Amino acid sequence: MIEIMSNTLIDYIRGLSTRSKTFGAGQDLFNQGDDVENLYLVEAGVVHLVRHQADGNVAVLQRASPGLILAEASVFSSVYHCDGVAVTDVNVTAVPVKLIRRVLRSNPDFAEGWASYLSSQLQQTRKRAEIGSLKTVAARLESWLAWNDGGLPSKGEWKALADDIGVSPEALYRELSKRRISLRDRS
Repeated sequence: MIEIMSNTLIDYIRGLSTRSKTFGAGQDLFNQGDDVENLYLVEAGVVHLVRHQADGNVAVLQRASPGLILAEASVFSSVYHCDGVAVTDVNVTAVPVKLIRRVLRSNPDFAEGWASYLSSQLQQTRKRAEIGSLKTVAARLESWLAWNDGGLPSKGEWKALADDIGVSPEALYRELSKRRISLRDRS
């Protein structure tokens, strides 16, 4: 019996692939209303799943980085409900969605791994929603730290952290600077 969990699930999906595709920063992988033909596994780069609001704002619903599946809920939809936009240069593995549906019906281990992956992504989405509901940069950072065992990512990843908690990089840098000053005052 094949044990299909997160990494094994991703490897299994790679094995189903018919091709890889490359997109430049700013290019659309798909647009709202397009027929769902492929499932995309992000291999390199970052893709945002975005929905355009009536007031002109853009809501980022997913930030897919390497090893993550983009718009996984679209497997059971006929059309995309969002746009998939490359934030950086991106390389993805494309798998026909009809093939994914067939494997879900025929392989219980794959179906269980898929359900586990979706559950994990749902938990991450709920964490981001909770953090995004907080009013201040300090509160958002504090909540993010609580979810991540109190550790900050390396300095080179602070912009991604700012994106993750829904603040500008400058606002995050100011908050981190305040915290360093208060930490020094305590010693």
